[in-house]
Amino acid sequence: MTKIVIVGGVAGGASAAARARRMSETAEIIMLERGEFVSFANCGLPYHIGGEIESRDALLLQTPESFKARFNVDVRVFNQVVAINRQDKLVHIQNLHTGEEYSESYDKLLLSPGASPIRPPIEGIDSHFVHSLRNIPDMDKVLSDLLIHQPKHATVVGGGFIGLEMVEALKHRGLDVTLLELADQVMNPVDIEMANMLHAKLVEQKVDLRLKTGLNKIQELPASLTEADSTDSYDEPVKPHYHLKLGLSDDSELMTDLVILAIGVKPETQLATNAELALGELGGIKVNNAMQTSDADIYAVGDAVETPDYVTGHASLVPLAGPANRQGRIAADNMLGVHAEPREYKATQGTAICKLFDMAIASTGLNEKSLIRQNIAYEKVYVHTASHASYYPGAHPVTLKLLFAPDNGKILGAQAAGLDGIDKRIDVIAVAQRAGMSVYELEDLELTYAPPFGSARDVVNQAGMLAANVLYGDEKICQASKLNNLSANQLIVDVRNPGELNNVGAIEGAVNIPLPQLRERLSELPKDKELLLLCQVGLRGHVAYRMLTQHGFNARNITGGYKTYQMVTASY
Repeated sequence: MTKIVIVGGVAGGASAAARARRMSETAEIIMLERGEFVSFANCGLPYHIGGEIESRDALLLQTPESFKARFNVDVRVFNQVVAINRQDKLVHIQNLHTGEEYSESYDKLLLSPGASPIRPPIEGIDSHFVHSLRNIPDMDKVLSDLLIHQPKHATVVGGGFIGLEMVEALKHRGLDVTLLELADQVMNPVDIEMANMLHAKLVEQKVDLRLKTGLNKIQELPASLTEADSTDSYDEPVKPHYHLKLGLSDDSELMTDLVILAIGVKPETQLATNAELALGELGGIKVNNAMQTSDADIYAVGDAVETPDYVTGHASLVPLAGPANRQGRIAADNMLGVHAEPREYKATQGTAICKLFDMAIASTGLNEKSLIRQNIAYEKVYVHTASHASYYPGAHPVTLKLLFAPDNGKILGAQAAGLDGIDKRIDVIAVAQRAGMSVYELEDLELTYAPPFGSARDVVNQAGMLAANVLYGDEKICQASKLNNLSANQLIVDVRNPGELNNVGAIEGAVNIPLPQLRERLSELPKDKELLLLCQVGLRGHVAYRMLTQHGFNARNITGGYKTYQMVTASY
């Protein structure tokens, strides 16, 4: 009989425990959790704070009692593993309720310690008005603060997944919100022109967005006078009282009532380090594809481990629930020796999506920043089209960016944003990437179509067609980011109608010849210059490109058109 001890629950540990029991009725399984909750939906925490998820109990997926009843797993909450004795195969445990210390033997040990919120050494960061959000107790503290102190203004520090979700949650609760982000964009997994769509949405929702601005200092303010006592005159409005004064990296100050730290997370590796298990180059626990650590009888999964990036094979830290869940299942099978050959984890794509008010943004694979940083050759195209047939009511714009290898069309990554249908487009590309498809094959994917759901030529098909056109040499493209640095030998030809230029905007110095008039006005165009063809989203530019090149002109189509140019040049 195999004895498995699991340290930590939630996505990785709880998945491993459930899988191990399903695969073996005889194994002894003990799960040790230092907190109160062993299996909860931490991704749902912001949505309960914001009110979309009404019941707190809905976040509690399993309890120690339900785990025991359903899976016969011995779950011990408030039991913290303080040390691992690898030589004797023992874990030393402290009961946090009683202070009692005891030991448990193991045949196989699984570490699922997760990651902890980053709390930089900032003066005043320990104020009870400053919160992180990683688990149920964190959520309860935020809700308690909202109930007891009735804040009017909140400041969210960090524009990642949790930061953006908390901005929305706090706005739903009627608070004024400032978002501080030290980088030049929110949502690091996407590139800045895509993030600019999020910036626009934040500004539209009256969020005080401050990019390139960090938090340097937190100061608690003394309690204010009541409104009745603050003045004898009703002619002077009472100034609002705030609980905190923040010192910012741009030397300004910000008055607020509540701070949510969403700067990021770091892997919990102290237990592994003390046990002299190997760490990886990024500081996470090093594991092989079977999820084994440097000790063959100790496995690790989840946010604490480094796994290979799917595109490059390089080490990555990706704190997402989906990978942790899959890793837990793989580790369980391998600890039990279920299969003749160990099951292997197939690397991490980092596929993720975030909701921000009524829009969504999603990505898979590598972004352009990562490709540049790693000196990987790439090409990119943009698609702007409707979420379903535009003639059917309720269609919304979808923007998709596709990154691919210029030699063989290998899919390197994709990003999409809009109000509807974002998840399914990125999901399709994520599957295509994992299946080893190229952009050529995206063109041939047979996807569902009916006017309420999509188009006969889906967004993903269109992206594949555009990329294939580039690789086949059927179209030369120009990137919108290059348009503000043209040479004397280049000329922008805008083929939109004059009304569009007046209503939407135009690029200074561009020559406007509407596409229907282009054939009759070829004599107005120089053949000794490179013509950069511009329309609203790139489609008419492609038609113009095919026309002009067959008439002997040197041309390139600006991929994504003027809409991409607006995204690239937006400033917030």
